[in-house]
Amino acid sequence: MGRQANSFLHRLKREKYLQVMAVLGLIWMFIFNYLPMYGLLVAFKKNFRVTQSMFSKEFLLSPWAGYGGFAHFIAFIKDPEFVSILTNTLGISILRLVFVFPLPIIFALFLNELHSNRFKRTVQTISYLPHFLSWVVLGGILTTWLSDTGFINEILVKFGILKQGTTFLAYPQYFWGIVVVSSAWKELGWSTIIYLAAIAGIDQEIYEAAELDGVTRFKRIWYITLPCMMGTVTILFILAVGGLLNSNFDQILVLWNPLNAPRSNVIDIYTYNVAMRSMRFSYASAIGFFKSVVAFGLLFAANKVTKKLNDVSLF
Repeated sequence: MGRQANSFLHRLKREKYLQVMAVLGLIWMFIFNYLPMYGLLVAFKKNFRVTQSMFSKEFLLSPWAGYGGFAHFIAFIKDPEFVSILTNTLGISILRLVFVFPLPIIFALFLNELHSNRFKRTVQTISYLPHFLSWVVLGGILTTWLSDTGFINEILVKFGILKQGTTFLAYPQYFWGIVVVSSAWKELGWSTIIYLAAIAGIDQEIYEAAELDGVTRFKRIWYITLPCMMGTVTILFILAVGGLLNSNFDQILVLWNPLNAPRSNVIDIYTYNVAMRSMRFSYASAIGFFKSVVAFGLLFAANKVTKKLNDVSLF
C-alpha cells in the first residue's frame, strides 16, 4: 500500500499542472452543473415567484404542490396539448436522427477520399461557415428566402415546380422539413470535424495493404474506414438518442409563428410560453425536470443496446 501511495503521489507531482487544469474543470462543473440542481425544488412547490429567493425561509416553508409534490407533472401529462407537443418534439428529433445524423459521416467519408488538399480545405471552410452564424441571423435569412417573393420561391417558379410563390413558414405541413433541412445546412460541416478526426487516427498501413491486394476504394471505405470509426459514431449516436426531447429551442423560436404553431409547438417552446408569459415557473420547472428524466432513460437504454450490439458504450 505504501509503495502504491508513493507512486500515486509521485504521479500527481509529475502531472501537477494537468491536475490543476482538471480540478478547475471539476470546480466549474460543480458550480454550474450540480449546485443549480437545488433549484429542482421549484418543480415540487405549489407556486414559485421570481421575487422569492430560493435560499430564503419563505421559499423553504412555502407549500408543496398537491399529490405529494407531483401535481405539476400530472397536470402536464393531462394537458390537452400534451400529445401534440410530444408528437412535434419527437417528430422533429427523430427526423433529425434519421436524416441529419448520418450526413456528417457520409460527408467525412467523401472528404477523406479527395486527393486535392486545396479543394478539400475549400470545401471544409465553406461547409463550416453556417455554424458560426447564430440562429437569429440564419432565421432571418430563412424567413426571407422562404417568403412568397424569396430566393427559393423564385427558383421553384422559374423551373415550373410552383405556379406562384408560397410563404412556406405559414404552412404547418412544411415546418418539420424546413427545420430538418436547415439543421443539416448549419451543422453539417462542423459535425464532420469529429468524424474526420476519427478517420485520421486510422493506421495508414491498413489502407496500403488493402490497396496492394487490389481492394477497390468503395470496399476500403466499407470494410476499413467505417468499422474503424464505428466507436465514435456509436458514442455520438447514444448522445443523440439521449437528446431526443431537445428540439433546438433557438432555431424553432426564430422560425415559429402562429400560423405554423400546430407543428412548431414543441416542449421547449411550450415551457418558454408557460414560464415567461404565464409566469407559471413551478409548472415550467416540472416540465424541464420531466424532460431530464426521460432523457436519462433514453440515454441509458441506448447505451445498453449499443453495448450489446457492438460492445461500445458510454458507461
